[in-house]
Amino acid sequence: MINKVSVIGLGKLGACMAAAIASRGFQVIGLDVMRNVVDGLNEGKAPVREPELQEMITANRDRISATMDYEAAVLASDVSFVIVPTPSEPSGAFSTTYATAAMASIGKALKKKDGYHVVCLTSTVLPGVSDNEMVPILERESGKKCGEGFGYCYSPEFIALGSVIRDFLNPDFILVGEADRQAGADLADFYERMLPNMTPIARMGCSNAELSKIAVNTYVTMKISFANTIAEICQRLPGGDVDVVTKALGHDARIGGKYLTGALGFGGPCFPRDNRAIAYLARSVGVEAPLAETTDVLNDRRAQQIISLLDGAVDASETVAVLGLSYKPSTEVVEESQGIHIARALVEAGHKVVVHDPLALDPGPDAKVRAELGDTVIYMRNLPDAVANASAVIVANSDPAFKALNASLFEGRARPVFVLDCWRYLRDTLGTSPNVRYRAVGVASE
Repeated sequence: MINKVSVIGLGKLGACMAAAIASRGFQVIGLDVMRNVVDGLNEGKAPVREPELQEMITANRDRISATMDYEAAVLASDVSFVIVPTPSEPSGAFSTTYATAAMASIGKALKKKDGYHVVCLTSTVLPGVSDNEMVPILERESGKKCGEGFGYCYSPEFIALGSVIRDFLNPDFILVGEADRQAGADLADFYERMLPNMTPIARMGCSNAELSKIAVNTYVTMKISFANTIAEICQRLPGGDVDVVTKALGHDARIGGKYLTGALGFGGPCFPRDNRAIAYLARSVGVEAPLAETTDVLNDRRAQQIISLLDGAVDASETVAVLGLSYKPSTEVVEESQGIHIARALVEAGHKVVVHDPLALDPGPDAKVRAELGDTVIYMRNLPDAVANASAVIVANSDPAFKALNASLFEGRARPVFVLDCWRYLRDTLGTSPNVRYRAVGVASE
C-alpha cells in the first residue's frame, strides 16, 4: 500500500503535485537538482508561482520535505512520481534525456531498498518509451526484475497551468498504464484514497496509456480549431454569433461545450506539441494523420486572421496595444502564446506595438517575453499606460485584470479607439460605448 510519496522534479507540475498530495494527508518528499528549489521548499517557500500553491505548502508544511538525494527520496517513500521535462524535438518526438537520467538514479537507489517500490512516470512521452526505455534502465541499474523488486506505471496528469492544483485534485479520469499488475493495483488504490469522489480509473498497458495521453490533447486541439472555424464563418454571416452556435452544439452529448469557445488558437507547453507528436507518431508507423496536421496549420494561421480584422480600422503606422501575452490567464507562461504571435505579426505589418500582461511582465517572467519579442515592442506594466496612445487595442486573453478596461480610459480621443476583443470578454462593458469602436471576434460586424 502506498502511504509515502516522492516526487522527482519540482517544477510547475511537480511542486503542485507534491503540495496537492500532502494536502490529502500523505507524507511527501520532493526531489530536485536545483539547490535553491530544495532549500526553498524546506523553508516552506513555493518554488514556482501557481494559484493556491503557496497556501497549500504553508498549510501542509509538516508533511512536505525536499532533497537532492535520490537514495533518500526512494528509501523514504513507497512510490516515486517522475515529472521531469520531455522537450519536443524538431521532428515532433519528445526527448527522454531527463527522464532516462532520473530512472538511472532511481534504479541505483532501488538496489539498496528492500521491499516493493512503484516507479511512476508522469511526463509526456511517445508510446513504447516506458516498455523499451524506462523499465530496462530501472532493471539494469537496480539489478531487479520489474514486477518483483519494483513496479512501474505510466500515469500522466491532465492539467492546465493556472489551475494545476484544482485540475490535479478534480480530474475527469485517471489514466494508469501498468507494466505489472501489482503496480497498477497499488497506484489505483492510492488514487482512490486520495481522490474520494469516485474518479474513473482507466487501467491498461503502458503503450496504450502513452498514446491515450497525446490523443486526448490532440482531440481537444481539433475542437479548438473547429470552433475557430465556426467563429470565422460567423464573422461573415449576417447576424452570426459564435457563442450562440457553440452553445447549441455543446448541448449535444456527442460534442460537449468544453474547448468550443471560438476565439484564439491554442498555445502553452502541451497542446501544440502533443498535436505535432501524434502526427509524428502516425508517420513513424506508416499512418497518415491529415487531421492533426491540418489542425496545426489552422492554428498557425490564427494570429494573422485576427489582425486582419484591423484592416480599415487603423493605419499600418498607428499604435496597437496587445493585452495578454501569457498563453492563458492566471499564468506567466508565454510558450506558444497567441498574444506573442499577434504582437510579432503586428510588428511585421509595420505597427508600433505596445504590450501588457498582469503576470508575464513581472521581473522574473519578463525575460521570457523579451526573449520572444526583444526590442520590437514597447513593454508597459500598467494597463492605463498600455492603452493611453493606442489607436487599437487587442484583448488577447481573458485575464480578470482586463475588466478594468472601461470607456473612461478612452475619453478625449479625436476618434473612437478600436477594441478587438478576442474572447468577447468586454462585450457588455464596451459594446455600446461612444468612445470605443468595439469588435468581438466570432461575431458579425454591424
